[in-house]
Amino acid sequence: MTAKPPTLNLTQLAQQTRAAARHLAVASTAQRNAAVEAIAHALESAAPDILAANAEDCRIAQEDGLAAPLYGRLKLDDAKLDGAIAGVRDVARLADPLGTVQIHRELDAGLVLKRITCPLGVLGVIFESRPDALVQIATLAIKSGNGVILKGGRESVRSCTALTQAIHQGLQSVGMAPAVVQLLTTRAEIQALLALDTEVDLIIPRGSNAFVRYVQEHTHIPVLGHADGICHLYVDQAADVATAIQVAVDAKTQYPSACNTIETLLVHRAIAPRLLPALAAALRSHQVALRGDAPTQQQLAATGMSIALATDEDWRTEYSDLILAIRQVDSLEEAIAHINTYGSRHTEAIITQDDQAALTFMNQVDAAGVFHNCSTRFADGFRYGFGAEVGISTQKMPPRGPVGLEGLITYKYRMTGSGHIAATYSGSAAQPFTHRDL
Repeated sequence: MTAKPPTLNLTQLAQQTRAAARHLAVASTAQRNAAVEAIAHALESAAPDILAANAEDCRIAQEDGLAAPLYGRLKLDDAKLDGAIAGVRDVARLADPLGTVQIHRELDAGLVLKRITCPLGVLGVIFESRPDALVQIATLAIKSGNGVILKGGRESVRSCTALTQAIHQGLQSVGMAPAVVQLLTTRAEIQALLALDTEVDLIIPRGSNAFVRYVQEHTHIPVLGHADGICHLYVDQAADVATAIQVAVDAKTQYPSACNTIETLLVHRAIAPRLLPALAAALRSHQVALRGDAPTQQQLAATGMSIALATDEDWRTEYSDLILAIRQVDSLEEAIAHINTYGSRHTEAIITQDDQAALTFMNQVDAAGVFHNCSTRFADGFRYGFGAEVGISTQKMPPRGPVGLEGLITYKYRMTGSGHIAATYSGSAAQPFTHRDL
């Protein structure tokens, strides 16, 4: 790994963020909630300026030929901004993640151990296109007592600047240091941020596969994130056809560029003749381009519908677009094997009326989210009731799946005694520990 050393200015910025975060970490629940509500109010007041800045970003992005999936993520309209502000207020209503006593144990008389939750410190979050992600992340950082350094893509710099200015105004209105939320605006600062391993405690990348892998390979700082979002929907032989069509259309078309959108549809061969013609027509009505294995291609050709022949590469592809690959399988076991071979451990779903098949699927599929008779689009921190999310993690160690407040905290062991020494509890005359939970 070759990392360019950070500039002095960026090091100082990170140090300012850490200093502000230390004050934030000891602020009361009421103070942090007031800051979050102040941010929501400031975003509402600044909405015209924010939307104007985003419109300019979108105009330039179109002129530069930004890919359609990225453009969809970049665009911030009234509904999207209102949703982001609603998410801010949801975060304020969440339970305080700090100061929770996870262990309270007497080791011996007068010697007491506690394990208590606390902030991580300073987060570095690098994201592409989605300016609303900035709002979610900054709010979760403040609620959890962390400082955050944000770096959006160059295509969203005006939007991110306007959003950060509103957040700073909200923080200042309640007497909180704006330095707890910092915004970087140049590409060169990404490499410098990734080298700040003594100043930044966690990096969260949100963007394309190549981008996330680049971040993972160019920093010594722990990274939370996922590189791929290859999600599947399996329609079992015991599926209700109407349910399968409704869920498949939603999982593919509700937000095609999202990482929890399905890229491959697996269909049990026994239900394919009844399902595929109606499902293909429904997907086509939403402008979805279909690719299928040979049996699927042949069945749809018999109904007058021509689709491209899928290749092995299609099973490995995250389209982030209105494209869906379809494969027929002979069994539940074959569907599970396909998913565990080609999936990215993000979110996988089964449509079936057979509860045992659903249980087998959810037990054997290796993914952060396994769903039964519902859309993969529900894999989202806001929809899970987390208020918002800082990102999705597909790693096996926690946090896993949509990451909210619980992924931004750690814990400390605190011990209180009255002159206790370890020698008392060692040797032939060792005094035993009581190890009594209080």
